[in-house]
Amino acid sequence: MDLTSIDDLEFFEQISRSQSLTEAARNWGKSVSAVSKRLAALESRLGVPLVRRSTRRLTLTEEGQRYATGALAILQQKTDLEEALSVQHGELKGRIRVHSSLGIGRKHIAPLLGEFVREHPLIQIDLQLSPLPLNISGTSFDIAIRVGGLSDSRLKAKLLARNRRIVCAAPGYFDGAPPVRTIRDLERHNCIVLRENNADYSLWRFGDKEQEYIDVRGSMISDDGDVVTDWCVQGLGLIMRSTWHVNPMIQQGLLEQVLPDVPTPNADIYALYPATTRTPRRITAAIEHLRQGLEARMGSY
Repeated sequence: MDLTSIDDLEFFEQISRSQSLTEAARNWGKSVSAVSKRLAALESRLGVPLVRRSTRRLTLTEEGQRYATGALAILQQKTDLEEALSVQHGELKGRIRVHSSLGIGRKHIAPLLGEFVREHPLIQIDLQLSPLPLNISGTSFDIAIRVGGLSDSRLKAKLLARNRRIVCAAPGYFDGAPPVRTIRDLERHNCIVLRENNADYSLWRFGDKEQEYIDVRGSMISDDGDVVTDWCVQGLGLIMRSTWHVNPMIQQGLLEQVLPDVPTPNADIYALYPATTRTPRRITAAIEHLRQGLEARMGSY
């Protein structure tokens, strides 16, 4: 792709979503110097600086922020118009920007979005995976996948799948270890904890309406869900993880649920999207595909 052939608005909208010129260049498969030259030409045409350049991070000027916001709005109107014109042919067209946490994003969301693009080849998917949840308000994302509670009333939310967090251990863990009959017994066990969302990750929550908290302790901590699960499978301790993540391993006999009769709070999976007057058809179709896909995948657990 020749950078000079890209519309100025589309070019700068991509620049505004990049952490650096290096990242933007990598996305286009071009050199940093080519991207920098194109950006300089745009700034020269507009007569204002749009970006503060540094070796590590790209920062927009006040004019750059205004241009990026306007560019996004105009490009969205263009996509919506093209989508409306293609309705008569039953086609979906346009870009869908999706944000998801790493675990469920890799395991379920990415494969399902791949299926969606195969069914609708005029759709473009831009998926960002992050260990931290996203406040979708004020961003350019169309859909954010959220596991757990919802807090922003300015967004629409679609339930994709029911989910809970449960305590698990490898079958061999209890060889020589005391049983766990109540949640207070967890205080005597090695609990592998997941550092997640900058929260107080050592607090394990139980109950539905009236919740009880247990401050667990253990010899192993990680910010990677797959790592803590692997440690658990090795028999190194207990974990509290989402059913979407551990149910396949429970079925395989690699893990077993601990305290199965003790309820735990919901951690349902939602798709969040802006509460606009008209949600584009491509967005609602993608969300419905995710819902049906998760139902099919998780219904077999």
